[in-house]
Amino acid sequence: MILENTGNEIFTSIGEVLKSKPGNVVIVPHENPDGDAIGSAIGLGEILCNFGHSVKIISPNDYPAFLKWFSTEIEILIYERKKKRAKNIIENAGILICVDFNEPKRAAKMEDILTGFSKPSIMIDHHPDPGDFADFLVSEPKYSSTAELIFDVVKKIGLDNYINQASAEALFTGIMTDTGSFSHNISNPNTFEVVAKLIGTGIKPEKIQANIYHNYSAKRMKLLGYCLNEKMEIFPEHRAAMIYISQKELDEFEFQPGDTEGFVNYPLSVNNIVFSALFIEKKDHVKASFRSKGNFPANSFSEKYFDGGGHLNAAGGESKQTLQETIEKFRQLLDEYKHLLLKTEI
Repeated sequence: MILENTGNEIFTSIGEVLKSKPGNVVIVPHENPDGDAIGSAIGLGEILCNFGHSVKIISPNDYPAFLKWFSTEIEILIYERKKKRAKNIIENAGILICVDFNEPKRAAKMEDILTGFSKPSIMIDHHPDPGDFADFLVSEPKYSSTAELIFDVVKKIGLDNYINQASAEALFTGIMTDTGSFSHNISNPNTFEVVAKLIGTGIKPEKIQANIYHNYSAKRMKLLGYCLNEKMEIFPEHRAAMIYISQKELDEFEFQPGDTEGFVNYPLSVNNIVFSALFIEKKDHVKASFRSKGNFPANSFSEKYFDGGGHLNAAGGESKQTLQETIEKFRQLLDEYKHLLLKTEI
């Protein structure tokens, strides 16, 4: 375990909340949930169900099709589709757990519901600089993923005997996807110790890999090819690159949620590139994703200029400017960061 920021009294309190009598529990991942968010929610949900709780997962919006193969029977509601039922479920819940985000605004239109919840609430997350919106906060940025953190939290409070294959495959998925299939955020041995224990439950990593990375639509693959061929710009003098996609282009390729997942990583495969950006035009903003190598701070870059944040090598944000204005802004910022980019060690 690498639990450094959370005192034993917090774990004692969480244990008392979760190990009292079984009740209704709601687990909420962040908006546009990725593999770690959904994997963490399902993984923890399965454990709590095995203990005896009645668990519902409510996602602010839909998530990618390649994350809908899990062998869980927990109901996952999409809030933007079933707001009335979701609100009713939350009102009747005795415990609220937020996973893989640390600011209520990351739950989008569910923000007010989360901050207004009057019964015990728990936040479990691995992103830095948490907001104080839950009764019990477990914030541990040194973890590779929230899924890895949940494994250790569950063990710490004595619920690890309730980990089954369904929870293990979900937590494994969270760790695998948030580390880019074990390519970054893997310097701590604890990550592999947790993975080994999850595999020990009998899950099949090869099957999980295939379900996540070999389960895309043909249109998604064509969109990727188009982006790499037509929309990727390389700035060798800055050791940087970017990909940008307009709403019109997304429509042409019949974009589905999750289709651009991982696109931001591809430019980092180019020799000597240490910083990559992906800009996607939405109806009222431009979504920004950043990835870096070595010690270049993608998170502080995103926080300063794109109202975002994240980890050192993986961050996200947004721009209220047009796509073209955002692209130009990024080009200009590269000049400002040239000295840092050139001396970044891989």
